[in-house]
Parts: sequence; structure tokens; C-alpha cells
Amino acid sequence: MLPPGTDDLVRRTLLEDIGEGDHTTLSTIPADVRGAAHLLVKQEGVLAGVELAEAICLHFDPALRLRTLIQDGAAVHAGDVAFTLTGPARSILIVERTVLNFMQRMSGIATLTRRFVEAVNGTGCKVLDTRKTTPTLRAIEKWAVRIGGGHNHRNGLYDMVMIKDNHADMAGGIPQAIQAAQRYLKEHDMRLPIEVETRNLSEVEQVLSIPGVQRIMLDNFGLDDLRTAVDMIDRACETEASGGITLATARAVADTGVEFLSVGALTHSAGSLDLSLKAMN
Repeated sequence: MLPPGTDDLVRRTLLEDIGEGDHTTLSTIPADVRGAAHLLVKQEGVLAGVELAEAICLHFDPALRLRTLIQDGAAVHAGDVAFTLTGPARSILIVERTVLNFMQRMSGIATLTRRFVEAVNGTGCKVLDTRKTTPTLRAIEKWAVRIGGGHNHRNGLYDMVMIKDNHADMAGGIPQAIQAAQRYLKEHDMRLPIEVETRNLSEVEQVLSIPGVQRIMLDNFGLDDLRTAVDMIDRACETEASGGITLATARAVADTGVEFLSVGALTHSAGSLDLSLKAMN
């Protein structure tokens, strides 16, 4: 399902690329020529963005017809054909780069996410994204995380109270920050979860001393301290590990018993999957 705001994003993206017109296509391809192309996968990974590609094509030209051969979320290999696209040749050429830019980015994110999910398989631990996304593309990138099997942490500053180190330091301490947040929520009749970032076991104890916190983030904890923290918390709150978690370390972190891993790299460091839109004779 397309995230809210996708239509406007597609409109702005096409305008950015087309401007006053694709003069190369307009000058070389007659208006009445019909064409066909297919989306060729050139690298192993997880496909994402087929649904968005169809929306882009229909937005630009309702005469375009996209036939899906491989669904979003499927594992793909070099040589696979994800979809075929038929219709006015000019329209196919004009939307080509916009379709590829979104699909390559989304598929790269979905591929990296799937690798993290597979790394912690069987532990019960869920892989989360963060707010470390490309400005204006957050909804699309978080959609790709879901396609890859991950979970969205929060969509923005508005859907959770997340007290991080800077908030606590500027508020005078963790207890003061938590109590201020609880007062604020009560005064505004809001029902938002509260999460608190901690940097050591002492800070975990401070959070546990105040009821009403839904989740404790254990930021940059070593494995021994993670295990100790999970035992201390004893499911009084949800537990989330964060900070520099890689594919090489994800399993060991998940094995400590934490319920969530938040991985900024899913969106800020994912590469693009190699895809190409090729004309069909």
C-alpha cells in the first residue's frame, strides 16, 4: 500500500527530472510509436518498489501498462525479470530513470534489512529502523524496511516520546526528563509511549525507579552489560539495543535477550541494488 504523500512525491520527482521536457526523447521518438521494456535484475538481493513503479507509470501516463512478474519482498537473482512495461515509447523512456532511482534505493534497503533479519532469526528479536533517513523520502525508505522484513521504530518526532542523552542532560537528568514528559502528556491528554536512552547500568537503574516507561534503549552497551541490563529490567520495560550494530555483531547482541535491535544503517548506509530497464524487441 502506497504511503501517504506518495502522489505528491512522485509529481515532484518527475518534475525535477523532466522540467520543460525530455528533449532527447521528444526529438528522436515519434509520438505514435509504441514500445516495450522489462525490468532486469543484475544483482542478487530483495526486490522492492514494484508497486511504486506502477504508481509512477500510471501517474505520468495512464496508457502505460506494467505487468508484474516478481512481487515486492521476493528474493531475486541476476537475470531475473521483475516486470514488463508496455505503452507509448516516449512515456517509457521518460519515466525510466525515476522508476529505477526509487527501485534501486528501495531494493538496497530491503536487501540489507533482510540480511539483518536473517542474522537474528530464531532469537525472537525484531530489527528496527531509525529516523536516519533521506529528507522527504522517509516514508518510502521505511516502506522498504518493512518489505525486507524489518519493523519501523517511529515515523517522526510526533508519535513517541523518546528521551535521548541530550534531552536528559539538558533537563537536569533522566528522572527529571521522564517526570517532565509524563506531566506534559497528562496536561495535553496524550497517550504516547515513552522510551529512554541509557548509556550505562546506573542510568538503567534510574529509569527503572520511575514507573510508566515503555521501553529502555541500551545504547552502545557491551555484551556483558547488555545481559546484565536485560536481567535487571526483567521485562518491566521493553528492551532495545542500539549503537554500531553490524551484520557481524547482530546475532550476538540479539542472543543477550534484548527484544529489539535498532539499526540506522538500514537506511543511511544501504547501497543500491543493480537494476536496469531494457527495451524489448
